[in-house]
Parts: sequence; C-alpha cells; structure tokens
Amino acid sequence: MSASAATVPRTSRGAATRARIVSVAAELMRANGVASTSLDAVLAASDTSKSQLYHYFADKDALVLAVIQRQTECVLATESASPSQLTSIAALRRWRDDVIEQTREHDGAGGCPLGSLVSELAETPRSRALLSEGFARWEAQFVEGFEAIRARSKSKPKAKLEDLAMTLLTALQGGLLLAQVTRTMRPLELALDAAIDHIASQLK
Repeated sequence: MSASAATVPRTSRGAATRARIVSVAAELMRANGVASTSLDAVLAASDTSKSQLYHYFADKDALVLAVIQRQTECVLATESASPSQLTSIAALRRWRDDVIEQTREHDGAGGCPLGSLVSELAETPRSRALLSEGFARWEAQFVEGFEAIRARSKSKPKAKLEDLAMTLLTALQGGLLLAQVTRTMRPLELALDAAIDHIASQLK
C-alpha cells in the first residue's frame, strides 16, 4: 500500500469498520465507476462518519488502492474452486461452468471485480501497479494448478505454463467484458472453451 494509505486498525471493531467502508466503496465503484463514486456517497452508503473514513484513509486515492486489494482477494477466493485447486482438465471445465453460472446470475452485469477497474485506473501508476500485481497473483494460481496437471500426465508441456495461464486469464477477461456488453453468456462460453481446449492439448 502506498504512503497515502492511513491507519491500520488496532481493534476488531476498527477492522470491521474499515472493511465495511472498503466493501461499500467496492460495490459503488463497480456499479457506478470509480470517478462517479464520491467519498460522500461512500459515507452515506456505509453509515460512516467523515472522521472514521479519514482515520483509515487519507484520501480517495488511498481508498481506491484498498478497493483494488479487496477485489484481488475476492477473485482469488471465490465461491467456486480456487484456481490453484484446478489440478485436472475436468476440474478446469467444472470451474468454467461455475464461472459461467455465476456470471449468468447477474446477467453479465458488473464484469470482473478486478478487471472492471482497469479502464479507469490503468493509467494511474500506483493503481496500475497494484492491478498488475493482482493479475500476476491470479495467473500464478493458475500456474500452480497446471503444474499439478503436468505432473499427473508425466509429459513435457508443449508451452510454458505461464503462457497457458495468461491465455486462460485473457480469455476470461475478454469473455466477461463481452458478456457484460451483450448480456449473453455466449462470448464467455466460447472464450473459455477455446482456452481450455488449448490448455488440454498442451498438457497431454
């Protein structure tokens, strides 16, 4: 976290207050955009006083960085299987089904919790660095799962595991973006199926 980040909570009550502020900010920013989410809106929606907010966050930039960190943790610990647990192609296809079903429940709205922040924050150095770190952690979890698949197949992969992980993450982000725009799951289904078929062919 940058130097603009404020006080770390020292009590469970303080931690809960800080977490509530970040959670509400994340929801508002995902629904309305970062630029359109004011601190006043966060205060009202989180039932928090200005003194509480500024105790934990020096300014909106510090809150945005905390939102990025929060969204990163969310995508790395979803209700579906963690990417690091995708230790077979069958598990990967089940993960694909879970992602599509979760996206269908919201009709594609909102996009990826982490990816939806990119369009507004990728040109801000500190935000871009934290977003990049989040995607790198996500990619590393896929690599961890692919390493287990490779070990089980006892064959040398035809492509770098990091490249396969990036392929899957790119397919996921592109599919979620188009699902958000079209309000149909077809782009996400096609993108993930193509990526997983490619991964399966490379890890045989």
